[in-house]
Amino acid sequence: MEPPHIDTSKQDSGRRRPWVVGISGASGTPYAASVVRGLLAAGEAVDLIVSRASRLTLLDETGIAFRDAHWRADLREWLARGADGKPATFPVTEAELAQVRYWAAGDLAAGPSSGSYPVKGMLIVPASTACVAGVALGLSKDLLQRVASVTLKERRRLVVAVRETPLNGPTLKHLVALDEAGAVVLPASPAFYAGATHIQDLVDFVAGRVLDAAEVPHGLYRRWEGELRGGSRNEEAPDAP
Repeated sequence: MEPPHIDTSKQDSGRRRPWVVGISGASGTPYAASVVRGLLAAGEAVDLIVSRASRLTLLDETGIAFRDAHWRADLREWLARGADGKPATFPVTEAELAQVRYWAAGDLAAGPSSGSYPVKGMLIVPASTACVAGVALGLSKDLLQRVASVTLKERRRLVVAVRETPLNGPTLKHLVALDEAGAVVLPASPAFYAGATHIQDLVDFVAGRVLDAAEVPHGLYRRWEGELRGGSRNEEAPDAP
């Protein structure tokens, strides 16, 4: 008996294909918030994984306790907060939150744990050295590491925004291993040529570079245009005679 015909063109057109955003325990939760806001602003769906260690960092850096049972309310509060800690800095709509699916870090049976689950790729931001080691060695000790391993084996885009300094020998070897496996190793190193005047500008630069690596359009920072002192130019001031 022949299998039933499936119209894959219609099936694919309506299929949700999110970006998985994994948040590990490194310092830098404002980077993650900026990346998620950028993805949602670009109309992208997001599958979110928040590691157990990252919850402690999030609590320390923002005062927000991220809870499985109340993740939507906690995520709204977090995404609305600026990098300087001020609440209600960014608007967060219900339509945007509806594009986010949350998976608990201990749920190894979650959708993204399988290569057959359709995703565009994975962004780990920030990535701790422990997370880097786990992914490089294929440990899959939690859902975040498991999804990263699946992303690599399926040859999908994996961006690892490592946030640590200084870096020791073992971590450098792990980063080289990730690069050789096809991942994009992206240190969370803000630049100053874009004319940053606020901590949020520095955070958004790193988040923008993560989105660049994922080929997601955004307007998070001023791009280099080959003109010296472009970052220090006051665009609102008239040119000197």
